[in-house]
Amino acid sequence: MTLTTDSHTPLEWKFSQVFGERAAGEDVLDVDIISSMGFEKSGNHLAVGDRGGRVVIFERKDGKDSLNGHLSRNELEQLDFSFTHHPEFRYKTEFQSHEPEFDYLKSLEIEEKINKLRWCETQYRSQFILSTNDKTIKLWKVKEHKVKKVKEMDPNPPVCTENALLAERSFISGQYNSSIDNGYHLEWTEKMATNTFPSQEVHSKIANIEDTARTRCRRMYSHAHDFNINSISTNSDGETFISADDLRINLWNLEISDQCFNIIDMKPSSMEDLTEVITSAEFHPFQCNLLAYSSSRGFIHLVDMRRSALCDHSARILQDGGSHGFKSFFTEIIASISDIKFSNDGRHILSRDYMNLKLWDIHMDSSPVATFKIHDHLHPKLCELYNNDSIFDKFDCCVSGDGNHFATGSYSNLLRIFSHGVGGAEGITIEASKNPNRNPVRDAAPRTRRSSLSNLTRGLYRLGHENSSSGTNEFSCNISSKLLHLAWHPTTNLIACAAGNSLFMYYA
Repeated sequence: MTLTTDSHTPLEWKFSQVFGERAAGEDVLDVDIISSMGFEKSGNHLAVGDRGGRVVIFERKDGKDSLNGHLSRNELEQLDFSFTHHPEFRYKTEFQSHEPEFDYLKSLEIEEKINKLRWCETQYRSQFILSTNDKTIKLWKVKEHKVKKVKEMDPNPPVCTENALLAERSFISGQYNSSIDNGYHLEWTEKMATNTFPSQEVHSKIANIEDTARTRCRRMYSHAHDFNINSISTNSDGETFISADDLRINLWNLEISDQCFNIIDMKPSSMEDLTEVITSAEFHPFQCNLLAYSSSRGFIHLVDMRRSALCDHSARILQDGGSHGFKSFFTEIIASISDIKFSNDGRHILSRDYMNLKLWDIHMDSSPVATFKIHDHLHPKLCELYNNDSIFDKFDCCVSGDGNHFATGSYSNLLRIFSHGVGGAEGITIEASKNPNRNPVRDAAPRTRRSSLSNLTRGLYRLGHENSSSGTNEFSCNISSKLLHLAWHPTTNLIACAAGNSLFMYYA
């Protein structure tokens, strides 16, 4: 299976790791299903949120070990060798971000599900993460610290003081030889000489220093959205972020939790006049005054916050002018954009609607520069997908660090990867599933809580090319298994994707 960046550098995608994989026949709880994920800017950490309101953090193995400074020459040489290979991650910590709540004024139950996760700028060797459910955004601080744990305890510790020596059994059981001038027994003097110095050795036996992480909620940003929050995005200035629901986008300062500015309000005077809603919002990667948001009509709005305080009138609207043709009842539904991502250079925007993955140039508002078909074979089944609400599934998309490759998910736990250029329209298909006989999630299953915080602590490593295959669209589609959430490593060709409660990683 290869993905070609150009005619000279084909990339072979291989399986790397899986966390939280269940045994065949084991039920998958609804609270365990992954609902959001994102890499930190440096790529050394990955945060994963689930429907149970938990956030699990993974850290890069080689990056962590290189900071310890206690490695031998042989270990350092192995570490240099490992850097030439794909990064591997391990479990670091987890915490309960949100709990289920009940709004008594509106008689509305607020789920604990994590809708979005975003990393903030690292400060004083501490990481900061924004997490949100439907109504409340929280800022979490994750800080590493060293903990000493008892490894081995000596029941008869060495004697080091004069008073302790007098209480030792040697005082009564030792042979009574001639004393020296200061009154000490010769045996006691020898003990003092031998027991005063090995304190370093003793400490190495009874103490074991381990790295751990503490999490603390620094701020809560609440009571600012009447509708469910679907997006949060941090600004490149490191001080502000936006939160978006169906009709409004608010601008926050990270240090101020009780005040925000409404910069976009699409709510009409009469809800009967409502024609579109906001589906996703994202800040420009390095221009702090620019942001983009998508709508249910398939439009992408580019906003310059320098123009006015209320940014309802967009600077530019990107729409697919070539999509005119036969329209059915489902045309507007499948045109709704579920996710948008800026490329690192800020020049392009990747969008995902129900059927397609589209690449846009922000200087060309008439049509996308490339369109990739995800599951075009489902067109005849739109009526069935509408009846079981699958047509409203929201798939994420992601862009590689160099902006040449794109990825998104599909049904049957399929990962679709494309490249921009000759031969990239077909893309490749990877099945992110190791146990095809696993019981599906039952919609009516009770939301039972498990004893441990997260099943993602269970990691598994497989051989590189296992169960990775170049595929076509000729496959039996399993609507109940869907790959909705994924993220591309910012500095290397590694993709993390979620299939139910399992986290899979692929590298090239």
